[in-house]
Amino acid sequence: MVVKIMEKAIVINKLSKRYKLYTSTKERILDLITPKSYGEDFYALTNVNFEALKGDVIGFIGINGSGKSTLSNIIAGIVPETSGTIEINGQVALIAVSSGLNNDLTGRDNIELKLLMLGFNKEQIKALEPNIIDFSELGKFIDQPVKSYSSGMKSRLGFAISVNVDPDILVIDEALSVGDKAFAEKSFEKMKEFKEQGKTMIFVSHSISQMKKFCEKILWLEFGMVRDFGPTEEVIPKYENFLKKYKKMSKEEKEEYKENALGLQQRTLNVK
Repeated sequence: MVVKIMEKAIVINKLSKRYKLYTSTKERILDLITPKSYGEDFYALTNVNFEALKGDVIGFIGINGSGKSTLSNIIAGIVPETSGTIEINGQVALIAVSSGLNNDLTGRDNIELKLLMLGFNKEQIKALEPNIIDFSELGKFIDQPVKSYSSGMKSRLGFAISVNVDPDILVIDEALSVGDKAFAEKSFEKMKEFKEQGKTMIFVSHSISQMKKFCEKILWLEFGMVRDFGPTEEVIPKYENFLKKYKKMSKEEKEEYKENALGLQQRTLNVK
């Protein structure tokens, strides 16, 4: 019997991301130039452990402030981690509304700039550009400044660039939550193609129906910590039950729930 060894696309071990919250510009400057520590530590992620195999399609879920976008940005190499390790095997493309786009440049200029940054030469860019413009469906707007685009148009451009550079790992952060339904369906069809090709995909969305439709595994984050990770059919029902209870909570109850979660976060940090 031949045992197939599944290759790992993403390996994250004890990863944390800390930000400093300052009450004034003076406090920020003093923190930079003096030995004394100013500002309050805020952990967007705490001791996250997570692995994705090549070909996995994984959804990130969690209420606002859970760390979904922070983790997706770290995977994409946009934001550095504070501690822990992350191993990425392959080229990553991040699709998020206006991610990596220069508002002062036209859509066409942004395509060329993004492709140059990814290492494509002029001939390759010339060959890819018509496909990207066609997929984006931006028409004459492609030669207008991106600052004049709606969020849906920015999402279209970002998606069109990312899927046409043929990445190994695709991170989609709420990019299909804006814009028209027809383009979202077209984007899902492209993602299905990638799925069939065995590419790894991370899907960040508040849409439970999209998660059920597309993802095989779910990572549930809560206030920067992993609450659950496993098959979609196991994790999503737990999350839906949690949401029902959470939505019924009063403002005070939600705040108490958050404080308890942050207390657990702090105990985790102290142990670490």
